[in-house]
Amino acid sequence: MERAAVIVAIDGPSGTGKSSTSKAVAAQLGLSYLDTGAQYRAITWWMVNNGIDTDDPTAIAAVAGKPEIVSGTDPSAPGISVDGTDVAGPIRTQEVTSKVSAVSAVPEVRARITELQRSIAAAAENGIVVEGRDIGTTVLPDADLKIFLTASPEARAARRSGELKGADLHTTREALLKRDAADSSRKTSPLAKAGDAVEVDTSDLTLQQVIECVVTLVEEKQAGK
Repeated sequence: MERAAVIVAIDGPSGTGKSSTSKAVAAQLGLSYLDTGAQYRAITWWMVNNGIDTDDPTAIAAVAGKPEIVSGTDPSAPGISVDGTDVAGPIRTQEVTSKVSAVSAVPEVRARITELQRSIAAAAENGIVVEGRDIGTTVLPDADLKIFLTASPEARAARRSGELKGADLHTTREALLKRDAADSSRKTSPLAKAGDAVEVDTSDLTLQQVIECVVTLVEEKQAGK
């Protein structure tokens, strides 16, 4: 039986298993995949690389339309480039991580990236899993299925410090909470759970259990279309 094309929005703060879950679900169900956080990191990398003051919203807004950002949608290899340069590695540096909240809070940046995200989702013929922080609320409010992943600060810090190979747990936890506060309090498209989103607490679940849970939710939605 041919599956119905679905648009799945997966939101939540850092360290909840969003990326790993989204990629695995997309791969398992034959859907495209979009990491929207990587796009904000990419435009932040471009700002840093071009000497733009990331503490100056006016300066950021003035050049928000300049970089050409191309996102891959293959869940097994979702690359990203800026002006033809592969930035999949450089966008994960601490420098970019520390500045991405400030850059992504600028309304002109959000408008530019949101438009890009919507066009990618609309072009995904088989359906797509889009992960981020404002997908269900702002980017794709009409998504077929909205999922909001949560986890305790302790669980999130443990995962993130594991990813960062030996990072201090306390420092990691504080950084995550600081990022949460910045993302949740920004005026434009704050991090928030959509009213019709299914909340999944991943604190005590293995990654495989989270993936199975989300796959089931998507398959139920496909069956009902």
